[in-house]
Amino acid sequence: MGAATPDSVVTTARVGSILAVTVNNPPVNALGVAVRQGLAAAMAAAQADSGVAGVLLVGAGKAFIAGADIREFGKPTMPPSLPEVCRSIEDCTKPVVAVLHGAALGGGLEVALSAHYRLALPAAKLGLPEVTLGLLPGSGGTQRAPRLMGVKAATELMLSGQHLSAKAALAAGLVDQLAEGDDARAVGLDYLSGLLARNAPVRRTRDIAIADPAAALAELAALKADTAKKIRGLFSPLKIIECVQAAVQLPFDEGMARERALFLECLDSPQRAGLIHAFFAEREVVKVPEAQAAAPRAFARIGIVGGGTMGAGIAVSALDAGYPVTMVERDAESIARGRANVEKVYTGLVAKGRMAEEAKAAVMARYTGSTSYDDLANVDLVIEAVFEDLEVKKAVFKELDRVCKPGAVLATNTSYLDIDAIAAATRRPQDVIGLHFFSPANIMKLLEIVVPAKVSADVVATAFELAKKLKKVPVRAGVCDGFIGNRILAVYRDAANHVLEDGASPYEIDAAVREFGYPMGPFQVSDLAGGDIGWATRKRKAATRDPKARYVEIADRIAERGWYGQKTGRGWYLYPEGARMGQQDPEVLAIVDAERARKGITPRTFSHEEIMRRYMAAMVNEGAKVLEEGIALRPLDIDVTFLSGYGFPRYRGGPMQWADMQGLDKVLADIEAFAKEDAQFWQPAALLKKLVAEGRNFASLNQRG
Repeated sequence: MGAATPDSVVTTARVGSILAVTVNNPPVNALGVAVRQGLAAAMAAAQADSGVAGVLLVGAGKAFIAGADIREFGKPTMPPSLPEVCRSIEDCTKPVVAVLHGAALGGGLEVALSAHYRLALPAAKLGLPEVTLGLLPGSGGTQRAPRLMGVKAATELMLSGQHLSAKAALAAGLVDQLAEGDDARAVGLDYLSGLLARNAPVRRTRDIAIADPAAALAELAALKADTAKKIRGLFSPLKIIECVQAAVQLPFDEGMARERALFLECLDSPQRAGLIHAFFAEREVVKVPEAQAAAPRAFARIGIVGGGTMGAGIAVSALDAGYPVTMVERDAESIARGRANVEKVYTGLVAKGRMAEEAKAAVMARYTGSTSYDDLANVDLVIEAVFEDLEVKKAVFKELDRVCKPGAVLATNTSYLDIDAIAAATRRPQDVIGLHFFSPANIMKLLEIVVPAKVSADVVATAFELAKKLKKVPVRAGVCDGFIGNRILAVYRDAANHVLEDGASPYEIDAAVREFGYPMGPFQVSDLAGGDIGWATRKRKAATRDPKARYVEIADRIAERGWYGQKTGRGWYLYPEGARMGQQDPEVLAIVDAERARKGITPRTFSHEEIMRRYMAAMVNEGAKVLEEGIALRPLDIDVTFLSGYGFPRYRGGPMQWADMQGLDKVLADIEAFAKEDAQFWQPAALLKKLVAEGRNFASLNQRG
């Protein structure tokens, strides 16, 4: 049997009595229709050829099979289906060995589970991460994995969406043996030859009995109760548990039928549409004009100005990525505090057993503290992270302009301020960019890359390259007060304040927002971030506030008392003895009542649904204005900003995707209805009105940029 045509994505070759089947569908051997057809044809050929004694399945390139072909998402499935392919592998009467290297994920692992024997090379990673796309393993994963790993371990793997290392997969029972070397085909041929020499039997995963079904069902019941508390409305996790219950209770073929039915339910779920949108949006967000037009500048050494919470978090991110870091502070006491802030992160990892003392020492050896700007003379990229004050930042940039070498990238970590004004304080505005990290900077994924008017394209490309190296999710933003995220946040927070003043309690609003799928409500977030930060922003913006615009003073009354949230033991909530979870505070409710009375407002009740209609309408409307002004390139940039930085529920896809799923006509109708109460605040975005008039949605704009 000869090799298939050179352009085929599945090739076969006879090596003695072994048929070696190679999947070669770059870049990750995704299971597109041609791969499925090729695998099915190869298995049929192996079964029909009396000269073939065994079959070897390997992947070419850097992976075995990394999962479904994302280019087929949302399109009708072309035959053969993956369950049919897997069945043809398992039904083969000749031993089939799968050799796993690189990614063996989702459908790729389901193919391997259908084989009779599995080898893994050291760098293999195995997983069934369909839950992250609102789906469940639909090609036997929920039926075969529990038979190999045990019910509890397999269910937890599927619910987490996480990957197992080759070593962990061996311990779990997913693979039979670890193989040394990096040539999957050679290793597999050697292993399969050994099996054939000793007449090893065909072992079908479906024939493995699940041990102690009663105990397994009890474990699933406990997992179901625990999962129901954690998933905040997600659809597919409980369906995964149902599938595994079927694996325990039903014959294999009936379990497969149940899995398929529940898989199709997930496929039709709105959550699946939201999660798929999030998946694609995070891949598209890096496609910006500057990064496509220019190559990034080289950078090997990073400087940071400021050693507070934000500066230290940025330093940890850079150190984790392997860069040497020079941190500058104003005096010896401040730089000692900055070093302590950095070291505290690694000390915590050591205490948890997640880092060795030697590794911590090696990382800290790349950290240098200094009180002199002159020590930044040789860095390639410097990030300023000092107090959020325009004049302070301009003074820092004058110093950076003086000491930094030509071509060094000068970045400011500001949440709101005018980066064009900061760049103008230097003689090299082409080198100045905004890098808005989110706190804690070593944990939070979002990085807003703020593009001022005079910056060079290669500096923008460098910022995106830095984000990649730091494992951040970058979003390109234009210059305005608050950029994308904080600008929109200010508006929907105003909407929440209006609802508060009109009759809802802060605790009702937070509950409604959590019920929608956020981990925290806006008043909880304020207490976590510190009420003094928002107060300072409001005072900064007071001079430019429209006197006709509605302004709610309740947050100011709270802050005036020194109640800044968790760090002071009370804010909107009470935090007795340093508690992390807040308790409702009757004194806050009294302040709210007093403010309503002072303004002559008769409070009314709001349902959670009414609260969220206002909250989301404000978010979407301001998002449309951000798009109109070019602050965001595409709606997906706004979606990624809120998914990665603001806790927006991933299964809803982001605010602009959510609006599309609701129907823009309904969102606009809400805004126009609310405008009858407050026409100043509820001014519909021209873009939103235009899209509704044309029968279009935000998704239609995602091809721009």
